[in-house]
Amino acid sequence: MTKIKIEELGYAYDHEEILKDIKLQVAEGEIVSILGPSGVGKTTLFNLIAGILQPQTGKIILDSQENPKGRVSYMLQKDLLLDHKTVLGNVALPLLIQKVAKKEAFARANEILRTFQLDSVADKYPQELSGGMRQRVALLRTYLFGHKLFLLDEAFSALDELTKLDLHRWYLDIHERLGLTTLIITHSIEEALTLSNRIYILKNRPGQIVAELDLTWTDNEDKEIQKLAYKQEILRILGLD
Repeated sequence: MTKIKIEELGYAYDHEEILKDIKLQVAEGEIVSILGPSGVGKTTLFNLIAGILQPQTGKIILDSQENPKGRVSYMLQKDLLLDHKTVLGNVALPLLIQKVAKKEAFARANEILRTFQLDSVADKYPQELSGGMRQRVALLRTYLFGHKLFLLDEAFSALDELTKLDLHRWYLDIHERLGLTTLIITHSIEEALTLSNRIYILKNRPGQIVAELDLTWTDNEDKEIQKLAYKQEILRILGLD
């Protein structure tokens, strides 16, 4: 079942065309990456999907509803945790914004922290946490906004490589257990290959989807060798080989 479909989407700022004829779709339960260099309109595309900007041409269809607004869970590179609130207070915040009673909101926040083994940090403040732990907390807070389509805009890029690898494994687990659908913006070929079912490559100015790669892995060949072949293909498409 298709979760989100984008048809012939275009956008311009002050008559400068940023995105042109964007077509993509994400099936329910998939993780799909949008990979491309800086300045090709990736964040503009996410702002359109999130309803922060309105499409000028084309359509965004989410759960069969055209041009939805505010029906996605959107997480940026910066975790945006509130330093004056505990981890529990941060995670409960989306529920309180939705007018859920405080007792219920904190109980639900506690439950999800316990489910993902983060209840031990519930009473800590963000400045007491590592970068990887802050991102975990921010992801769970994002989930409690209640939308199953996650937009991750370079959400792991500020982390060191070992922390990033650990967080990738953790995200794949919560993605499956929480029944999410995820669309990722990334500059990292390795990250896209690690997390994704499919990859769209966005390049040029205005930004255009120039390729779609369906990632299939076979058991009879080493996965790193398969990854290398995909990397070479991606670099060729980006003109970096």
